[in-house]
Amino acid sequence: MSFLSSASPKLPPWKILLVDDEPDIHDITKLTLTRFRLDGRGLTFLHAYSGREAKEVLTREKDIALVFLDVVMEREDSGLEVARWMRQDLDNQFTRIVLRTGQPGQAPEERVIVDYDINDYKEKTELDRTKLFTTTFAALRAYRDIMKVEDARRQQVHYREGLERVIAASTHIFKQRNLKDFANGLLMQVVALLRLEQSMLLRLRGATAYGDAGDFEVLAQIGEGPLLTPDLVTQLRVAQSNRISKLEGDTYVGYFPNNSGKASLLVLKGVEEISEIDTQLLEIFCSGVAIAFDNILLNQEITDTQAELILRLGDVVESRSYEAGNHVRRMAEVCQVLAKASGMPDDEVAVLKHAAPMHDIGKIATPDAVLLKPGKLDPDEWEIMKQHPAVGLSILDGSQRPILKAAAVIAHQHHEKYDGSGYPQGLKGEDIHLYARIVAVADVFDALMHKRCYKEAWPVERVTDYLREVAGKHLDPRYVELLIANIDEALAINARLPD
Repeated sequence: MSFLSSASPKLPPWKILLVDDEPDIHDITKLTLTRFRLDGRGLTFLHAYSGREAKEVLTREKDIALVFLDVVMEREDSGLEVARWMRQDLDNQFTRIVLRTGQPGQAPEERVIVDYDINDYKEKTELDRTKLFTTTFAALRAYRDIMKVEDARRQQVHYREGLERVIAASTHIFKQRNLKDFANGLLMQVVALLRLEQSMLLRLRGATAYGDAGDFEVLAQIGEGPLLTPDLVTQLRVAQSNRISKLEGDTYVGYFPNNSGKASLLVLKGVEEISEIDTQLLEIFCSGVAIAFDNILLNQEITDTQAELILRLGDVVESRSYEAGNHVRRMAEVCQVLAKASGMPDDEVAVLKHAAPMHDIGKIATPDAVLLKPGKLDPDEWEIMKQHPAVGLSILDGSQRPILKAAAVIAHQHHEKYDGSGYPQGLKGEDIHLYARIVAVADVFDALMHKRCYKEAWPVERVTDYLREVAGKHLDPRYVELLIANIDEALAINARLPD
């Protein structure tokens, strides 16, 4: 994986602060050093005419390389006080200080250099053009070298802290078990990893390419507004085609291949530049993420396959009893609505939705003479019919797959009644698994809303009245009320999936 970034910006001039109460000294110094260059960088001058002004400038400007500091200004030791304040109170150990005085007896050279951490001491009379050049050159070169060492130290600290964030972020997202949570978790951790939380930048996580068409699916997004602009789509296609990561303008597109063949494209909108260290951290992070992403996709594929097989098997069972094929689909989606409305965690909602179509799987063993009888069942036939929950359990029991485990519970308990009068175990209230209680409400609702061989479809008002009537008896009243509260969503499902 390669990263390309924009060229390094031109470095600014070296900042020099002139502190002297004589304006002529400012003018002469600035004129003498006008053509000075170090590493191709010229000078920019800041001015202060008293110790108080010097402190104000030093507080405001954090990257001053050199201070030419007069000793005697408003007081005889004003310059020495500024030097002490810089090193102790401001804790500025980097800026070089050249002390200048027209009255050398006021500040003995050795004591000043030792006690005030002065880098050089010059009498104004000896600072001719040549000595001013050499003094400035030596001071700025020392500042440059010190800052290189400090930058290296900061980079090491940043890299170490970054690695700690990578480990913490990886631990967090690897706990996610579905594609949506994984994508959202990844995006939030990348934002934190690059320390961009305060920038309010737009993020688009994982535009996933599908085949030659180059279509992109937004898995997660931080920030509002249309991100998939024509320019961005062009940039995404270039990254997809060239298999590179690139910063173009203020938009960074990271290309991260994986074994699934569906590469991930991470878009960071509003980025000015990505440092070499952040690039390294992103590479380390994403190398681990690619493995996790493959595993998530594999698990998703397994889950989707299970869900489709269950749905198709549910269709077979329902069609055998002349139920409409969309019955199990509608019921599964209504279960999803009720589960979400109840505050159930998303992973459990998904399990319930996928497992619900198997509620009547036990009917596969029910004889046609009983299952398809148009009239009322006699006692012996009813006993045969009541066996289908136990048969369903026997078919599904023993699997360790979450969906099949849930389906086994639903198949066994969906004919239990809230007041304990149901079958096959006579369970009551919350002794009935909540999955089965939700399925029972969705099943009754769908049966009443649609035509069957033994009845016509009921109007929705009659259905809701009946549901309230059997709440607390046949059905769990909590889920009855949740269905009625979300009846518009349930009706929309019916409209989308008609018989």
